[in-house]
Amino acid sequence: MMKREGIGNGNIIFHTLLMVVLLFAASVTGVFFRFIGFPETNIVIIYILSVLMTAWLTDGFIFGVFSSLLATFLFNYFFTEPYLTFSVDDPSYSITFIIMTITALITSTITSHAKQSALIAKQKEEETKSVYSLTTLLTEAKDILDIAGITVKAISGCFYCQAACLCFDEKGAPDKYFIQHTQDKRLVKRALEEKDIGQRMGRLPSGFYAGAEFYDWPIQSRKNLFGLIRIPREDAKKMSEAQIRLLRAMIESSALAMDRFRAAEQRIKFREETVQERYRGNLLRAISHDLRTPLSGIMGTSEMIMDMTGQDDPCYSLAFDIHKDADWLHSMVENILSLTRLQEGRLILNRQMEAVEEVIAGAVDHIAKRSPEHEINVSAPDEFLLVPMDAKLVKQVLINLLDNAIKHTLPSQEISVSVEKDEKKQAVVFSVRDRGSGIAKEDLPNIFQMFYTSQARHPDAKQGVGLGLSICDAIIKAHGGNIEANNRIDGSGAEFIFTLPLEVESDGQLQ
Repeated sequence: MMKREGIGNGNIIFHTLLMVVLLFAASVTGVFFRFIGFPETNIVIIYILSVLMTAWLTDGFIFGVFSSLLATFLFNYFFTEPYLTFSVDDPSYSITFIIMTITALITSTITSHAKQSALIAKQKEEETKSVYSLTTLLTEAKDILDIAGITVKAISGCFYCQAACLCFDEKGAPDKYFIQHTQDKRLVKRALEEKDIGQRMGRLPSGFYAGAEFYDWPIQSRKNLFGLIRIPREDAKKMSEAQIRLLRAMIESSALAMDRFRAAEQRIKFREETVQERYRGNLLRAISHDLRTPLSGIMGTSEMIMDMTGQDDPCYSLAFDIHKDADWLHSMVENILSLTRLQEGRLILNRQMEAVEEVIAGAVDHIAKRSPEHEINVSAPDEFLLVPMDAKLVKQVLINLLDNAIKHTLPSQEISVSVEKDEKKQAVVFSVRDRGSGIAKEDLPNIFQMFYTSQARHPDAKQGVGLGLSICDAIIKAHGGNIEANNRIDGSGAEFIFTLPLEVESDGQLQ
Protein backbone atom coordinates (compact mmCIF):
# COMPACT_ATOMS: atom_id res chain seq x y z
CA MET A 1 0.00 0.00 0.00
CA MET A 2 1.34 3.46 -0.88
CA LYS A 3 0.99 6.24 1.68
CA ARG A 4 0.80 9.87 0.74
CA GLU A 5 4.10 11.79 0.71
CA GLY A 6 4.90 15.19 2.20
CA ILE A 7 6.02 16.82 5.46
CA GLY A 8 3.27 18.13 7.68
CA ASN A 9 3.58 20.70 10.45
CA GLY A 10 3.84 17.95 13.04
CA ASN A 11 6.72 16.31 11.19
CA ILE A 12 8.58 19.63 10.88
CA ILE A 13 8.39 20.20 14.64
CA PHE A 14 9.46 16.64 15.37
CA HIS A 15 12.42 16.77 12.99
CA THR A 16 13.48 20.16 14.35
CA LEU A 17 13.43 18.81 17.91
CA LEU A 18 15.38 15.75 16.79
CA MET A 19 18.05 17.98 15.21
CA VAL A 20 18.30 20.07 18.39
CA VAL A 21 18.57 16.96 20.57
CA LEU A 22 21.34 15.48 18.41
CA LEU A 23 23.33 18.73 18.43
CA PHE A 24 22.81 19.09 22.18
CA ALA A 25 24.03 15.54 22.70
CA ALA A 26 27.08 16.30 20.55
CA SER A 27 27.79 19.44 22.61
CA VAL A 28 27.50 17.55 25.92
CA THR A 29 29.77 14.82 24.58
CA GLY A 30 32.25 17.49 23.45
CA VAL A 31 32.30 19.06 26.92
CA PHE A 32 32.97 15.61 28.39
CA PHE A 33 35.79 14.97 25.90
CA ARG A 34 37.42 18.32 26.77
CA PHE A 35 37.11 17.57 30.47
CA ILE A 36 38.98 14.26 30.14
CA GLY A 37 41.58 15.86 27.87
CA PHE A 38 40.64 14.56 24.37
CA PRO A 39 41.87 16.74 21.48
CA GLU A 40 39.50 19.08 19.61
CA THR A 41 39.53 16.90 16.49
CA ASN A 42 37.46 14.29 18.35
CA ILE A 43 34.91 16.95 19.22
CA VAL A 44 34.71 17.97 15.52
CA ILE A 45 34.07 14.34 14.59
CA ILE A 46 31.28 14.15 17.18
CA TYR A 47 29.57 17.15 15.58
CA ILE A 48 29.96 15.68 12.09
CA LEU A 49 28.40 12.47 13.43
CA SER A 50 25.42 14.45 14.74
CA VAL A 51 24.99 16.11 11.33
CA LEU A 52 25.11 12.69 9.65
CA MET A 53 22.49 11.27 12.02
CA THR A 54 20.29 14.36 11.50
CA ALA A 55 20.38 13.89 7.72
CA TRP A 56 19.63 10.19 8.14
CA LEU A 57 16.75 10.46 10.64
CA THR A 58 14.97 13.52 9.20
CA ASP A 59 13.09 14.13 5.94
CA GLY A 60 14.35 16.73 3.57
CA PHE A 61 17.73 18.20 2.67
CA ILE A 62 17.14 21.43 4.63
CA PHE A 63 17.59 19.82 8.06
CA GLY A 64 21.04 18.55 7.13
CA VAL A 65 22.11 22.04 5.95
CA PHE A 66 20.89 23.75 9.12
CA SER A 67 22.50 21.05 11.23
CA SER A 68 25.85 21.63 9.48
CA LEU A 69 25.77 25.37 10.10
CA LEU A 70 24.59 25.04 13.71
CA ALA A 71 27.29 22.48 14.45
CA THR A 72 29.96 24.93 13.30
CA PHE A 73 28.54 27.76 15.42
CA LEU A 74 28.21 25.52 18.48
CA PHE A 75 31.80 24.31 18.18
CA ASN A 76 32.91 27.93 17.90
CA TYR A 77 30.79 28.97 20.86
CA PHE A 78 31.69 26.19 23.30
CA PHE A 79 35.13 24.91 22.29
CA THR A 80 37.23 27.78 20.89
CA GLU A 81 38.83 30.59 22.87
CA PRO A 82 37.39 32.87 24.05
CA TYR A 83 34.73 30.41 25.24
CA LEU A 84 30.98 31.13 25.21
CA THR A 85 31.41 33.79 22.50
CA PHE A 86 31.48 33.74 18.73
CA SER A 87 34.81 35.60 18.66
CA VAL A 88 37.96 33.79 17.46
CA ASP A 89 41.42 34.72 18.76
CA ASP A 90 43.39 32.09 16.83
CA PRO A 91 43.10 32.65 13.02
CA SER A 92 43.82 28.94 12.40
CA TYR A 93 40.34 28.14 13.69
CA SER A 94 38.88 29.78 10.60
CA ILE A 95 40.32 26.97 8.49
CA THR A 96 38.89 24.48 10.99
CA PHE A 97 35.44 26.06 10.72
CA ILE A 98 35.49 26.07 6.91
CA ILE A 99 36.65 22.45 6.68
CA MET A 100 34.16 21.39 9.35
CA THR A 101 31.27 23.15 7.54
CA ILE A 102 32.20 21.74 4.11
CA THR A 103 32.66 18.24 5.53
CA ALA A 104 29.33 18.42 7.33
CA LEU A 105 27.55 19.69 4.20
CA ILE A 106 29.03 17.00 1.96
CA THR A 107 28.21 14.30 4.49
CA SER A 108 24.65 15.60 4.86
CA THR A 109 24.18 15.82 1.09
CA ILE A 110 25.44 12.30 0.44
CA THR A 111 23.26 10.91 3.22
CA SER A 112 20.17 12.74 1.96
CA HIS A 113 20.74 11.52 -1.62
CA ALA A 114 21.28 7.96 -0.47
CA LYS A 115 18.12 8.13 1.60
CA GLN A 116 16.17 9.60 -1.33
CA SER A 117 17.47 6.88 -3.66
CA ALA A 118 16.43 4.23 -1.16
CA LEU A 119 12.98 5.81 -0.92
CA ILE A 120 12.60 5.89 -4.72
CA ALA A 121 13.72 2.26 -4.95
CA LYS A 122 11.20 1.32 -2.29
CA GLN A 123 8.42 3.16 -4.12
CA LYS A 124 9.28 1.42 -7.39
CA GLU A 125 9.30 -1.90 -5.59
CA GLU A 126 5.85 -1.18 -4.18
CA GLU A 127 4.64 -0.10 -7.63
CA THR A 128 5.97 -3.30 -9.19
CA LYS A 129 4.37 -5.43 -6.49
CA SER A 130 1.02 -3.64 -6.83
CA VAL A 131 0.96 -3.93 -10.63
CA TYR A 132 2.09 -7.57 -10.51
CA SER A 133 -0.57 -8.40 -7.93
CA LEU A 134 -3.25 -6.68 -10.03
CA THR A 135 -2.08 -8.41 -13.22
CA THR A 136 -2.21 -11.79 -11.50
CA LEU A 137 -5.79 -11.17 -10.39
CA LEU A 138 -6.81 -9.90 -13.82
CA THR A 139 -5.72 -13.15 -15.48
CA GLU A 140 -8.45 -14.92 -13.50
CA ALA A 141 -11.21 -12.45 -14.46
CA LYS A 142 -14.26 -13.90 -16.21
CA ASP A 143 -15.39 -10.85 -18.19
CA ILE A 144 -14.88 -7.10 -18.56
CA LEU A 145 -17.15 -6.29 -15.63
CA ASP A 146 -15.11 -8.65 -13.45
CA ILE A 147 -11.94 -6.89 -14.62
CA ALA A 148 -13.48 -3.54 -13.65
CA GLY A 149 -14.38 -4.84 -10.19
CA ILE A 150 -10.88 -6.21 -9.56
CA THR A 151 -9.30 -2.94 -10.71
CA VAL A 152 -11.53 -0.79 -8.51
CA LYS A 153 -10.82 -2.95 -5.47
CA ALA A 154 -7.05 -2.74 -6.05
CA ILE A 155 -7.06 1.03 -6.59
CA SER A 156 -9.30 1.71 -3.60
CA GLY A 157 -7.08 -0.34 -1.31
CA CYS A 158 -3.81 0.96 -2.71
CA PHE A 159 -4.61 4.67 -2.49
CA TYR A 160 -7.02 4.65 0.48
CA CYS A 161 -9.83 6.22 -1.56
CA GLN A 162 -13.32 5.36 -2.75
CA ALA A 163 -12.72 4.72 -6.44
CA ALA A 164 -15.28 3.67 -9.03
CA CYS A 165 -15.16 2.33 -12.59
CA LEU A 166 -17.59 3.23 -15.34
CA CYS A 167 -17.54 0.66 -18.16
CA PHE A 168 -18.47 1.52 -21.76
CA ASP A 169 -20.02 -0.81 -24.26
CA GLU A 170 -18.64 -1.31 -27.79
CA LYS A 171 -20.45 1.83 -28.96
CA GLY A 172 -18.89 4.01 -26.24
CA ALA A 173 -22.05 4.36 -24.14
CA PRO A 174 -22.01 3.97 -20.31
CA ASP A 175 -22.71 0.38 -19.31
CA LYS A 176 -22.35 -0.44 -15.59
CA TYR A 177 -20.75 0.89 -12.43
CA PHE A 178 -18.50 -0.77 -9.90
CA ILE A 179 -18.29 1.25 -6.68
CA GLN A 180 -15.99 -0.26 -4.08
CA HIS A 181 -16.51 0.26 -0.33
CA THR A 182 -18.99 3.09 -0.82
CA GLN A 183 -22.62 3.76 -1.50
CA ASP A 184 -21.90 7.29 -2.72
CA LYS A 185 -24.88 8.08 -4.97
CA ARG A 186 -23.01 11.04 -6.51
CA LEU A 187 -20.94 8.67 -8.63
CA VAL A 188 -24.02 7.22 -10.28
CA LYS A 189 -26.02 10.43 -10.48
CA ARG A 190 -23.27 12.51 -12.06
CA ALA A 191 -22.40 9.93 -14.71
CA LEU A 192 -26.03 9.47 -15.71
CA GLU A 193 -26.23 13.23 -16.28
CA GLU A 194 -23.09 13.23 -18.45
CA LYS A 195 -24.46 11.92 -21.74
CA ASP A 196 -21.28 12.79 -23.69
CA ILE A 197 -18.88 11.20 -21.23
CA GLY A 198 -17.67 8.59 -23.74
CA GLN A 199 -16.92 11.21 -26.41
CA ARG A 200 -15.25 13.46 -23.84
CA MET A 201 -12.94 10.72 -22.57
CA GLY A 202 -12.23 9.69 -26.14
CA ARG A 203 -10.64 13.10 -26.66
CA LEU A 204 -8.12 12.45 -23.85
CA PRO A 205 -5.35 10.31 -25.36
CA SER A 206 -3.38 10.75 -22.13
CA GLY A 207 -3.75 12.38 -18.74
CA PHE A 208 -7.02 12.80 -16.91
CA TYR A 209 -10.13 14.95 -16.74
CA ALA A 210 -10.50 17.13 -13.63
CA GLY A 211 -14.18 17.62 -12.91
CA ALA A 212 -15.92 19.61 -10.21
CA GLU A 213 -16.42 16.55 -7.98
CA PHE A 214 -14.27 13.80 -9.50
CA TYR A 215 -11.07 13.15 -11.42
CA ASP A 216 -11.52 10.73 -14.34
CA TRP A 217 -8.75 8.59 -15.88
CA PRO A 218 -9.63 6.85 -19.18
CA ILE A 219 -9.19 3.08 -19.57
CA GLN A 220 -8.31 2.74 -23.24
CA SER A 221 -6.19 0.98 -25.79
CA ARG A 222 -5.05 2.39 -29.12
CA LYS A 223 -8.41 1.75 -30.76
CA ASN A 224 -10.98 1.22 -28.01
CA LEU A 225 -12.25 3.15 -25.01
CA PHE A 226 -13.34 0.66 -22.35
CA GLY A 227 -14.31 2.98 -19.51
CA LEU A 228 -12.88 5.31 -16.90
CA ILE A 229 -11.60 5.23 -13.33
CA ARG A 230 -13.31 7.86 -11.20
CA ILE A 231 -11.74 9.13 -7.95
CA PRO A 232 -13.25 11.85 -5.71
CA ARG A 233 -11.58 15.22 -6.24
CA GLU A 234 -10.45 15.65 -2.63
CA ASP A 235 -8.60 12.32 -2.74
CA ALA A 236 -7.15 12.83 -6.22
CA LYS A 237 -5.66 16.25 -5.39
CA LYS A 238 -3.63 14.72 -2.54
CA MET A 239 -1.98 12.12 -4.77
CA SER A 240 1.76 12.49 -5.38
CA GLU A 241 3.53 12.05 -8.72
CA ALA A 242 4.61 8.55 -7.71
CA GLN A 243 1.02 7.62 -6.86
CA ILE A 244 -0.29 9.02 -10.16
CA ARG A 245 2.39 7.04 -11.99
CA LEU A 246 1.32 3.88 -10.17
CA LEU A 247 -2.37 4.61 -10.88
CA ARG A 248 -1.66 4.93 -14.59
CA ALA A 249 0.30 1.67 -14.59
CA MET A 250 -2.62 -0.11 -12.93
CA ILE A 251 -5.08 1.42 -15.41
CA GLU A 252 -2.88 0.30 -18.33
CA SER A 253 -2.88 -3.26 -16.96
CA SER A 254 -6.66 -3.14 -16.73
CA ALA A 255 -6.92 -1.77 -20.29
CA LEU A 256 -4.70 -4.58 -21.62
CA ALA A 257 -6.84 -7.18 -19.85
CA MET A 258 -10.06 -5.64 -21.24
CA ASP A 259 -8.57 -5.43 -24.72
CA ARG A 260 -7.56 -9.11 -24.62
CA PHE A 261 -10.99 -10.15 -23.40
CA ARG A 262 -12.83 -8.10 -26.04
CA ALA A 263 -10.55 -9.44 -28.78
CA ALA A 264 -11.25 -12.99 -27.58
CA GLU A 265 -14.99 -12.26 -27.62
CA GLN A 266 -14.78 -10.96 -31.17
CA ARG A 267 -12.83 -14.01 -32.32
CA ILE A 268 -15.41 -16.33 -30.78
CA LYS A 269 -18.24 -14.34 -32.36
CA PHE A 270 -16.50 -14.38 -35.74
CA ARG A 271 -15.98 -18.15 -35.57
CA GLU A 272 -19.63 -18.68 -34.66
CA GLU A 273 -20.78 -16.45 -37.53
CA THR A 274 -18.45 -18.26 -39.93
CA VAL A 275 -19.83 -21.64 -38.90
CA GLN A 276 -23.39 -20.38 -39.20
CA GLU A 277 -22.72 -18.93 -42.65
CA ARG A 278 -21.16 -22.20 -43.79
CA TYR A 279 -24.11 -24.24 -42.52
CA ARG A 280 -26.57 -21.81 -44.06
CA GLY A 281 -24.73 -21.82 -47.40
CA ASN A 282 -24.62 -25.61 -47.49
CA LEU A 283 -28.31 -25.81 -46.66
CA LEU A 284 -29.30 -23.25 -49.28
CA ARG A 285 -27.16 -24.90 -51.95
CA ALA A 286 -28.58 -28.35 -51.19
CA ILE A 287 -32.18 -27.13 -51.24
CA SER A 288 -31.66 -25.13 -54.43
CA HIS A 289 -30.13 -28.05 -56.31
CA ASP A 290 -32.97 -30.31 -55.21
CA LEU A 291 -35.61 -27.80 -56.34
CA ARG A 292 -34.19 -27.02 -59.79
CA THR A 293 -35.13 -30.36 -61.39
CA PRO A 294 -38.81 -30.54 -60.30
CA LEU A 295 -39.29 -26.84 -61.08
CA SER A 296 -37.93 -27.30 -64.57
CA GLY A 297 -40.34 -30.24 -65.06
CA ILE A 298 -43.29 -28.21 -63.76
CA MET A 299 -42.46 -25.27 -66.07
CA GLY A 300 -42.03 -27.55 -69.09
CA THR A 301 -45.27 -29.42 -68.43
CA SER A 302 -47.26 -26.21 -67.92
CA GLU A 303 -45.88 -24.79 -71.20
CA MET A 304 -46.96 -27.98 -73.00
CA ILE A 305 -50.47 -27.67 -71.56
CA MET A 306 -50.68 -24.01 -72.66
CA ASP A 307 -49.56 -24.97 -76.19
CA MET A 308 -52.16 -27.76 -76.34
CA THR A 309 -55.11 -25.61 -75.19
CA GLY A 310 -56.67 -22.36 -76.29
CA GLN A 311 -56.56 -19.18 -74.27
CA ASP A 312 -60.30 -19.34 -73.65
CA ASP A 313 -59.95 -22.80 -72.08
CA PRO A 314 -59.95 -22.80 -68.22
CA CYS A 315 -57.02 -25.21 -68.34
CA TYR A 316 -54.94 -22.54 -70.08
CA SER A 317 -55.31 -20.01 -67.27
CA LEU A 318 -54.60 -22.75 -64.72
CA ALA A 319 -51.44 -23.82 -66.57
CA PHE A 320 -50.41 -20.16 -66.96
CA ASP A 321 -50.65 -19.55 -63.19
CA ILE A 322 -48.67 -22.74 -62.53
CA HIS A 323 -45.96 -21.65 -64.98
CA LYS A 324 -45.85 -18.14 -63.50
CA ASP A 325 -45.42 -19.36 -59.93
CA ALA A 326 -42.89 -22.02 -60.95
CA ASP A 327 -40.91 -19.38 -62.85
CA TRP A 328 -40.90 -17.16 -59.76
CA LEU A 329 -39.63 -20.06 -57.64
CA HIS A 330 -37.02 -20.91 -60.28
CA SER A 331 -35.78 -17.31 -60.25
CA MET A 332 -35.47 -17.39 -56.46
CA VAL A 333 -33.54 -20.68 -56.63
CA GLU A 334 -31.14 -19.17 -59.18
CA ASN A 335 -30.62 -16.21 -56.86
CA ILE A 336 -29.79 -18.54 -53.99
CA LEU A 337 -27.27 -20.46 -56.08
CA SER A 338 -25.68 -17.22 -57.31
CA LEU A 339 -25.45 -16.02 -53.73
CA THR A 340 -23.67 -19.15 -52.52
CA ARG A 341 -21.22 -18.94 -55.42
CA LEU A 342 -20.53 -15.28 -54.68
CA GLN A 343 -19.92 -15.99 -50.99
CA GLU A 344 -17.54 -18.82 -51.76
CA GLY A 345 -15.71 -16.85 -54.46
CA ARG A 346 -16.60 -19.40 -57.16
CA LEU A 347 -18.54 -16.98 -59.35
CA ILE A 348 -16.12 -15.95 -62.12
CA LEU A 349 -17.07 -12.95 -64.23
CA ASN A 350 -16.98 -13.59 -67.98
CA ARG A 351 -16.52 -10.01 -69.16
CA GLN A 352 -17.22 -9.34 -72.81
CA MET A 353 -18.09 -6.22 -74.75
CA GLU A 354 -21.88 -6.41 -74.75
CA ALA A 355 -24.58 -4.15 -76.24
CA VAL A 356 -26.52 -2.47 -73.46
CA GLU A 357 -29.79 -2.49 -75.42
CA GLU A 358 -29.67 -6.27 -75.88
CA VAL A 359 -29.13 -6.92 -72.18
CA ILE A 360 -32.04 -4.64 -71.23
CA ALA A 361 -34.29 -6.21 -73.87
CA GLY A 362 -33.55 -9.69 -72.58
CA ALA A 363 -34.44 -8.71 -69.01
CA VAL A 364 -37.64 -6.90 -70.06
CA ASP A 365 -38.79 -9.85 -72.21
CA HIS A 366 -38.23 -12.23 -69.30
CA ILE A 367 -40.31 -10.06 -66.96
CA ALA A 368 -43.00 -9.53 -69.63
CA LYS A 369 -43.57 -13.28 -69.85
CA ARG A 370 -43.86 -13.52 -66.10
CA SER A 371 -46.06 -10.45 -65.60
CA PRO A 372 -47.69 -9.48 -68.90
CA GLU A 373 -50.13 -7.20 -67.10
CA HIS A 374 -47.32 -4.73 -66.27
CA GLU A 375 -46.05 -2.37 -68.95
CA ILE A 376 -42.34 -1.48 -68.82
CA ASN A 377 -41.04 1.63 -70.58
CA VAL A 378 -37.45 1.55 -71.86
CA SER A 379 -35.35 4.64 -72.56
CA ALA A 380 -31.91 4.36 -74.20
CA PRO A 381 -29.62 6.81 -76.04
CA ASP A 382 -29.28 6.78 -79.82
CA GLU A 383 -25.58 5.99 -79.44
CA PHE A 384 -24.69 2.29 -79.69
CA LEU A 385 -23.20 1.49 -76.26
CA LEU A 386 -20.79 -1.39 -75.74
CA VAL A 387 -19.89 -2.09 -72.12
CA PRO A 388 -17.47 -4.71 -70.72
CA MET A 389 -19.68 -6.93 -68.55
CA ASP A 390 -20.89 -10.40 -67.81
CA ALA A 391 -24.18 -10.13 -69.72
CA LYS A 392 -25.83 -13.03 -67.91
CA LEU A 393 -25.17 -11.56 -64.47
CA VAL A 394 -26.11 -7.98 -65.41
CA LYS A 395 -29.31 -9.33 -66.95
CA GLN A 396 -30.01 -11.07 -63.65
CA VAL A 397 -29.50 -7.74 -61.85
CA LEU A 398 -32.06 -6.05 -64.11
CA ILE A 399 -34.49 -8.94 -63.69
CA ASN A 400 -34.19 -8.77 -59.91
CA LEU A 401 -34.72 -4.99 -59.90
CA LEU A 402 -37.71 -5.21 -62.24
CA ASP A 403 -39.16 -8.09 -60.25
CA ASN A 404 -38.79 -5.99 -57.10
CA ALA A 405 -40.57 -3.09 -58.83
CA ILE A 406 -43.45 -5.36 -59.88
CA LYS A 407 -43.88 -6.59 -56.31
CA HIS A 408 -44.51 -3.04 -55.11
CA THR A 409 -46.32 -1.62 -58.14
CA LEU A 410 -49.87 -2.11 -59.37
CA PRO A 411 -50.41 -3.04 -63.06
CA SER A 412 -51.78 0.44 -63.78
CA GLN A 413 -48.67 2.17 -62.40
CA GLU A 414 -45.55 3.06 -64.35
CA ILE A 415 -42.32 1.03 -64.42
CA SER A 416 -39.39 2.29 -66.49
CA VAL A 417 -35.83 1.30 -67.34
CA SER A 418 -33.35 3.87 -68.63
CA VAL A 419 -29.66 3.94 -69.48
CA GLU A 420 -27.30 6.82 -70.22
CA LYS A 421 -23.60 7.46 -70.60
CA ASP A 422 -21.77 9.52 -67.98
CA GLU A 423 -18.76 11.08 -69.72
CA LYS A 424 -17.40 12.57 -66.53
CA LYS A 425 -17.29 9.27 -64.65
CA GLN A 426 -16.59 7.19 -67.78
CA ALA A 427 -19.44 4.87 -66.86
CA VAL A 428 -22.88 3.78 -67.99
CA VAL A 429 -25.74 4.55 -65.60
CA PHE A 430 -28.75 2.20 -65.41
CA SER A 431 -31.98 3.27 -63.67
CA VAL A 432 -35.04 1.23 -62.74
CA ARG A 433 -37.95 3.37 -61.54
CA ASP A 434 -41.51 2.68 -60.46
CA ARG A 435 -44.55 4.54 -59.16
CA GLY A 436 -45.26 2.19 -56.31
CA SER A 437 -45.32 2.69 -52.56
CA GLY A 438 -41.66 3.75 -52.35
CA ILE A 439 -39.08 2.67 -49.77
CA ALA A 440 -39.66 3.25 -46.07
CA LYS A 441 -37.02 5.36 -44.31
CA GLU A 442 -36.21 2.54 -41.92
CA ASP A 443 -35.62 0.19 -44.87
CA LEU A 444 -33.18 2.38 -46.83
CA PRO A 445 -30.04 1.65 -44.73
CA ASN A 446 -30.67 -2.13 -44.82
CA ILE A 447 -32.21 -2.70 -48.22
CA PHE A 448 -29.11 -4.38 -49.73
CA GLN A 449 -28.46 -6.57 -46.70
CA MET A 450 -28.84 -10.30 -47.08
CA PHE A 451 -32.22 -11.78 -46.06
CA TYR A 452 -33.66 -8.34 -45.33
CA THR A 453 -37.26 -7.91 -46.51
CA SER A 454 -39.42 -4.81 -46.37
CA GLN A 455 -42.78 -4.91 -44.64
CA ALA A 456 -44.24 -2.27 -46.95
CA ARG A 457 -45.93 -4.11 -49.83
CA HIS A 458 -49.39 -4.40 -51.32
CA PRO A 459 -51.42 -7.48 -50.38
CA ASP A 460 -51.03 -9.29 -53.71
CA ALA A 461 -47.22 -9.22 -53.74
CA LYS A 462 -45.29 -12.42 -53.17
CA GLN A 463 -43.11 -12.54 -50.07
CA GLY A 464 -39.43 -12.96 -50.98
CA VAL A 465 -36.51 -14.11 -48.86
CA GLY A 466 -34.44 -10.94 -49.15
CA LEU A 467 -31.76 -12.18 -51.56
CA GLY A 468 -32.47 -10.37 -54.83
CA LEU A 469 -31.12 -6.93 -53.91
CA SER A 470 -28.12 -8.31 -52.00
CA ILE A 471 -27.17 -10.34 -55.09
CA CYS A 472 -27.54 -7.21 -57.25
CA ASP A 473 -25.19 -5.37 -54.90
CA ALA A 474 -22.61 -8.17 -55.02
CA ILE A 475 -22.70 -8.50 -58.84
CA ILE A 476 -22.40 -4.76 -59.51
CA LYS A 477 -19.53 -4.38 -57.04
CA ALA A 478 -17.80 -7.38 -58.64
CA HIS A 479 -17.93 -5.43 -61.90
CA GLY A 480 -16.34 -2.41 -60.22
CA GLY A 481 -19.55 -0.40 -60.19
CA ASN A 482 -21.90 0.98 -57.57
CA ILE A 483 -25.60 0.58 -56.79
CA GLU A 484 -27.93 2.69 -54.68
CA ALA A 485 -31.62 2.92 -53.83
CA ASN A 486 -33.68 6.07 -53.28
CA ASN A 487 -37.20 7.35 -53.24
CA ARG A 488 -38.06 9.44 -56.28
CA ILE A 489 -37.79 13.20 -55.93
CA ASP A 490 -41.52 13.79 -56.41
CA GLY A 491 -42.21 11.38 -53.54
CA SER A 492 -44.05 8.78 -55.61
CA GLY A 493 -42.22 5.50 -56.11
CA ALA A 494 -38.66 4.23 -55.81
CA GLU A 495 -35.60 4.18 -58.06
CA PHE A 496 -32.56 1.90 -58.21
CA ILE A 497 -29.47 3.27 -59.94
CA PHE A 498 -26.31 1.32 -60.73
CA THR A 499 -23.22 2.10 -62.76
CA LEU A 500 -20.83 -0.02 -64.84
CA PRO A 501 -17.36 1.25 -65.84
CA LEU A 502 -16.61 1.73 -69.52
CA GLU A 503 -12.91 0.92 -69.34
CA VAL A 504 -10.87 -2.16 -68.49
CA GLU A 505 -7.31 -2.06 -67.15
CA SER A 506 -4.52 -3.94 -68.88
CA ASP A 507 -4.67 -6.79 -66.38
CA GLY A 508 -8.32 -7.36 -67.21
CA GLN A 509 -9.69 -5.77 -64.07
CA LEU A 510 -12.21 -2.97 -64.33
CA GLN A 511 -11.32 0.50 -63.15
